Amino acid sequence: MPRTCAIVFPGQGSQRLGMLERLPDVADLDRLLDAAEALADLPLQELASGTDEAALADTRVAQPLLYLADWAWGVTLLSEGLEPLALAGHSLGELAALAVAGCFSVEAGLELVVLRSRLMADAAAERPGAMAAVLGLEGDVVRAAVDGIPGVWVANDNAPGQVVISGTRAGIDDAVRELSAAGARRIVPLAVSGAFHSPLMQQAADAFAQVLRDVPFRDAAYPVVQNAVPEPARDAAAIRERLAAQIARPVRWTETMLALRDLGAEVFVEAGPGAVLTGLARRIDGVHALAAETEGVARAVEEVLS
Repeated sequence: MPRTCAIVFPGQGSQRLGMLERLPDVADLDRLLDAAEALADLPLQELASGTDEAALADTRVAQPLLYLADWAWGVTLLSEGLEPLALAGHSLGELAALAVAGCFSVEAGLELVVLRSRLMADAAAERPGAMAAVLGLEGDVVRAAVDGIPGVWVANDNAPGQVVISGTRAGIDDAVRELSAAGARRIVPLAVSGAFHSPLMQQAADAFAQVLRDVPFRDAAYPVVQNAVPEPARDAAAIRERLAAQIARPVRWTETMLALRDLGAEVFVEAGPGAVLTGLARRIDGVHALAAETEGVARAVEEVLS
């Protein structure tokens, strides 16, 4: 008997060298990659197939590449017969989810992603910061430990036992000491250029919201659970408002996965490079997860439909 599923789209951090070589054969993908290079004014395809991991981590490089990779995997899953209950994307992945849901065209989404990456890079240059993953503590414990520390916030509640903090470098240093004392198993600095999903990104969020006002949005073909407000929505106006807030607000991914499960999703299928979200989903009781890239599209669809 077929199982109900949700499709989830990964965000920054899932990019890797050689990621374009494993993409499914999707019409217009070459044209879209060329368009991404022109919009970003960067040799994105060369960087993706090169040897410099640091260059690929640049948010202006990673975001457009990941958006198109996520979109390609997502539309392929749909074309092969997958009928999801809902969609969701982690940070940047939310824009791919919205494109696949038909809220805007893939081209319009690409323009938004390139602009988003520039705004975030500019905000990071103006207000430098850092991020760190906290392992072994629940979100409430992390929030209590960093509450009152100037310049540090919870940025991502990714899964039980995996929370990301974001803020000024001094704030992160202070938070590391508090979290270590609170019993964190490990605290890992992230290779990012700024304090994403924190108030230090408010300048970027405000500028992005201004642009979004002039972008036509359509109601979603599937319910989308968004990072800023992890509740299913199809209404174009609500989706636009939540997307505008996302850059400077936390990624509430644990709540997102629980919302998808509560909708009835029995299987989470990851559409994008790697299997980061698959690993996070497996920490949630009652959910089976698999990644389209590692399993293969045909096997992923068969596992859901059989």
